[in-house]
Amino acid sequence: MSSPRLIVLGSVNADHVLQVDNFPRPGETVTGHGYQIIPGGKGANQAVAAVRLGADIGFIACVGDDDFGRRMIKEFGQDGIETSAVMAVDGLPTGIALIQIAVGGENAISISAEANAALTPEALQPHMGMIREAETLLMQLESPLETIELAAKEARAAGTKVVLNPAPARDLPDSLLANLDMITPNETEAELLTGVKVESEKDAAMAACVLHGKGVDIVLITLGEKGAFLSRAEGKKMIGGYKVDPVDTTAAGDTFNGALVASMQKGASLEQAIAFAHGAAAISVTRLGAQTSIPSLEEVEKFITDNS
Repeated sequence: MSSPRLIVLGSVNADHVLQVDNFPRPGETVTGHGYQIIPGGKGANQAVAAVRLGADIGFIACVGDDDFGRRMIKEFGQDGIETSAVMAVDGLPTGIALIQIAVGGENAISISAEANAALTPEALQPHMGMIREAETLLMQLESPLETIELAAKEARAAGTKVVLNPAPARDLPDSLLANLDMITPNETEAELLTGVKVESEKDAAMAACVLHGKGVDIVLITLGEKGAFLSRAEGKKMIGGYKVDPVDTTAAGDTFNGALVASMQKGASLEQAIAFAHGAAAISVTRLGAQTSIPSLEEVEKFITDNS
């Protein structure tokens, strides 16, 4: 069997979601409603988005040896994801995310890595061939950093394109940045990585220059409903997004990244892939949950046609 053309390496979480009118202040108790446990985790969200939107994909991840983890492996397979590298870890629960969603869609999230922390360089070694044989590797930052660095280094050496969504925001070593083909930060993540506060297109261009100077070929800074700022050797430009009434923004960035690489895999230009990803992310914020909010290919195509 041929290896998948896209490999996603990342996290799997059980998202405990509660809707609230307002976030509690320190020491305050608020009453919520609509409690749900929903599949999540940035890696899993991006993998599910990519496969639903047409990508040929394999997933490298760790889940707990619990009911939720076993169910997730089964559901990934049903979605069409190659799951031979999704590992169940004895004695650990699947990763946990506690998510509060306020009126207007803003969220507050606390996570605990649990089984995600077991995705060590040693655990990755048996699956390194999948990365070397892939066209593209997509990663985020809910996995151990040393594993992300190793995967990026091996992918770059093998000619596999490396895309990093640097979320959750954190400092990154120059050695990792030098092995990236593309990075997709939002404004907060771009500021942390570059020291440039991104409030305008000019700011985004400055931040992109810093990242280019560290060896990243393509910088794509997402700016919410404003769109995304693309910077590469061919030039710099803003690519507009869509305005919608948000319900839950939890998986907007993950949907965007999964849609982006899926569209590129199908032969779209980078500009076309970004426009497609904007449409997918816009739909996702009008729905509750992480993977439950990710649209199908047909839904995205219709949305873009209706809003063009």
